[in-house]
Amino acid sequence: MSFTKEMRQSANSIWLKEQSHPFVLELGTGELKLEIFQHYMKQDYQFLIEFSKVIGIAVAKCDRLSDMEWFAKLLNDTLNVEMSLHVSFCKDFGITLSELIETKMSTAVRAYTTHMLEIAYSSSAVHIATAILPCSWGYSELGQKLYQEGMPKTAPLYCRWIEMYNSEEFAELAHWLRDFIDRETVGMNEKSLTDLRDIFIKSSQHEYSFWDSAYRMEE
Repeated sequence: MSFTKEMRQSANSIWLKEQSHPFVLELGTGELKLEIFQHYMKQDYQFLIEFSKVIGIAVAKCDRLSDMEWFAKLLNDTLNVEMSLHVSFCKDFGITLSELIETKMSTAVRAYTTHMLEIAYSSSAVHIATAILPCSWGYSELGQKLYQEGMPKTAPLYCRWIEMYNSEEFAELAHWLRDFIDRETVGMNEKSLTDLRDIFIKSSQHEYSFWDSAYRMEE
């Protein structure tokens, strides 16, 4: 079993709790209240800003040029593609750019992004990749799961969200991160592997808290 599969297995109870959260279930049926999804989208915009900072630090901490290129591409895709799509998508939900910019980061999002930034500044590229993996891999799993269960045809905007995270392009992000981590951990001592497992678990817990806080519309 690869190291990333081992980490995923160790966090399985958290991921199952996330996948069965009312936010996710109601998103899948189209029954999620619009104001809850709007709140989530505004908080996600704030998350993406901090996420981009984490990726930028990862570029500087890579040893291989090819890895630097990949993280640099991810940074460009996040800042100049995903965030633009996010703004456009939010507009369809009645959220203006000024509202996104002026949104105050929730307690859960601040805790999550602080966790990732602390790791980014203090640790290596493989630690950073491990910290962001539950986000990319988790969203890919959720998108695929919701798509396979059937699209909420009465909620076309939710369908668009599901289709985006069900895409091959998004799945490839998680696959690359997993391959990078599995490669970088070959020959690593048990203490170092335990540190990475702890990071993965903590990020998984923060992922769950993000969904839960969004559902409760936490400020």
